[in-house]
Amino acid sequence: MTLGEGSAMLAIEPLDAALARGARIYAEIVGFGMSADAHHITQPRAEGAALAMRRAIEDVTTTLGAPGLDSQTWASRVGYINAHGTGTPTNDPVEAAAIHQALGELAPRIPVGATKSLTGHSIGAAGAIEALATVLALDAASLPYTPGVSEVDPTFNLDVILGESRPLDPQRDIALSNSLAFGGLNAVLALRRYSV
Repeated sequence: MTLGEGSAMLAIEPLDAALARGARIYAEIVGFGMSADAHHITQPRAEGAALAMRRAIEDVTTTLGAPGLDSQTWASRVGYINAHGTGTPTNDPVEAAAIHQALGELAPRIPVGATKSLTGHSIGAAGAIEALATVLALDAASLPYTPGVSEVDPTFNLDVILGESRPLDPQRDIALSNSLAFGGLNAVLALRRYSV
């Protein structure tokens, strides 16, 4: 793991307020999930991270709920995951397992990227930095690749974005931004590309 320094800040406000003042809207927060499994100070646990992802998707169902649309339907709209992705033998296999636990048969078809390979791990600021990267990816409809990675462990069975960025599938306009912290504190934002 490479440590980094940095910070990010996002202005968050109700959509009607942003529209009323003519703000430039980059994305919408449509769900949030968290868990605190307290498993180990530095050893992540797949079940805790998966629970946070499932809760974020369930929250999307509540936020954007429409008749006949359940959490599985919203899960099928996930078109990008910004992984916590520390690039360590401890985190990456566990996070891959968590993605599979949370998203089941959809998991291998969802593009996954890890922006820590660009920024390093800025510890407490990492979640905000990665949320910002996810927002900008959605706004540009362009999913960043994971620099410095040329080969992915095949046991992960994930579609890790390598080599060059990819366009966002307009039918899959929801992204998850995973933050898996020390002590099993997991937080996942579900973000959606804003369109008028």
